[in-house]
Amino acid sequence: MLTLLAFVWPPILVKAGQLILSFSILVVLHELGHFLPAKWFGCRVEKFYLFFNPWFSLFKKKVGETEYGLGWVPFGGYVKISGMIDESMDKEQMGKPAEPWEFRSKPAWQRLIIMLGGVTVNVILAIIIFIGITWKWGDEYLPPQNARYGLAVDSLGRAVGLQDGDIVTKINGNPVKDEMKVPMQIATQEAKHITVLRNGAEQQLPIPESLIPALNSSRGGDFAFVRVPGYVDELSSEKEYSAEKAGLRKGDRIVGIDTVETPYYQDFMRTIVNYKGRTVPLRIERAGQPMTLQMPVNKDGRIGIKVVTDMEKLGFKTEVKEYTFAESIPMGFTRCWNTLKMYMTGLRQLFTGKAKVQDSLGSIFSFGSVFPGQWDWQSFWTLTAFFSIILAFMNILPIPALDGGHALFTLYEMITGRKPGEKFMEYAQIVGMVLLLGLMALALGLDVWRYFFKK
Repeated sequence: MLTLLAFVWPPILVKAGQLILSFSILVVLHELGHFLPAKWFGCRVEKFYLFFNPWFSLFKKKVGETEYGLGWVPFGGYVKISGMIDESMDKEQMGKPAEPWEFRSKPAWQRLIIMLGGVTVNVILAIIIFIGITWKWGDEYLPPQNARYGLAVDSLGRAVGLQDGDIVTKINGNPVKDEMKVPMQIATQEAKHITVLRNGAEQQLPIPESLIPALNSSRGGDFAFVRVPGYVDELSSEKEYSAEKAGLRKGDRIVGIDTVETPYYQDFMRTIVNYKGRTVPLRIERAGQPMTLQMPVNKDGRIGIKVVTDMEKLGFKTEVKEYTFAESIPMGFTRCWNTLKMYMTGLRQLFTGKAKVQDSLGSIFSFGSVFPGQWDWQSFWTLTAFFSIILAFMNILPIPALDGGHALFTLYEMITGRKPGEKFMEYAQIVGMVLLLGLMALALGLDVWRYFFKK
């Protein structure tokens, strides 16, 4: 066991592990939200599965009337409630007279509670996680005045007039709290203008509408970053990189390439690509002493290093607002609501052309890619809460085959007193499944395209 824990897992396996654990928690609790009220109201639950199990199951065990199991397709899970038209399309059962223990024989209000149980649990789960995160870690941020070297500006930032060393102090006239979140806030707030501090004086820069879709497309990656010095943190042992063999050591600070000064890591990254496939003089400082190393650069313009990104180690003074447990409770609700608003803004931007489907839609592989390459519980729980909100929102949409579609038909029955015909429900389920499978195929195709062709 100690050997297993000490093993250094590849980042892709760490990401996959976090994704599977996160989605397992979300799926089990979502389905539990359907399972428990179904049992309370006397419905027979035939199956409770984590992951899907076409043809066979990895594990299954029947307890009472319910078969509990683990499928082999890790894209979700399900509960099969007797007498309910679902993805199993059990026409034989639906053709028989309704039994008292079937979903379809229950009053509409009970069926509505059963259908909304999964979404309700996901919302409650997100709130509880946000409460826990707030209580455990508080709220850490980098105030603009503490961004000691300002910003390193990329192409999108330069296009709106930003310069290296600028500090963004306001967005749409509202003070910036965290300098590290500026690109995301400009996109989500659809900023019209920003205020920057340059050479001790503030000035306002207009933001063209074209910047928002560009920011969404690059996910903020081509705008600006907090400027940091280039202190070496890790050296790759892969054969294509030679930084370690050339004499570079952890803790060295990179200050120049050939005759070009690179006082900040972003300067180094901009410059090194000009020396692809060459060996160049790399100027560093080691324990305050200047040194020059002959550094081979590979064909991609890389030397195989990771630099220190921890703000505290770099001398940046981040601020942390701590909360008592009582104070964390309202903050948990607030963070849940703000996250939902941010997600809804992203969806609205898809329909208004401020975000592109090919840049925003992704499959399970996109979700996995956002987890860090090293296990980090704060990131894990934050992303799990975020995905819980997405799962709740997507499931409440009034689309047949989703919880929201079933809830809509039930509300129609409660208002009109007329129950939709089982044939209609069957066709609606088929249409909904086709739509969902098509969307999943599109998302998977976009991920494949991004991986192989968009580099």
